[in-house]
Amino acid sequence: MAYKISDECISCGACAEGCPVGAISEGDGKYVIDESACIDCGACEATCPVGAPSAQ
Repeated sequence: MAYKISDECISCGACAEGCPVGAISEGDGKYVIDESACIDCGACEATCPVGAPSAQ
């Protein structure tokens, strides 16, 4: 399952910078993950200061 970003997102961009496949982009009010590109590596979860990304 792909990771998803919760409403806790503060739009800092750390997750997008840490994503090795570029699956994360700025969305409307928070960052979003392209589920078809996500490889479930967890890099976004590890880099997020507020823990917004999580496995779904």
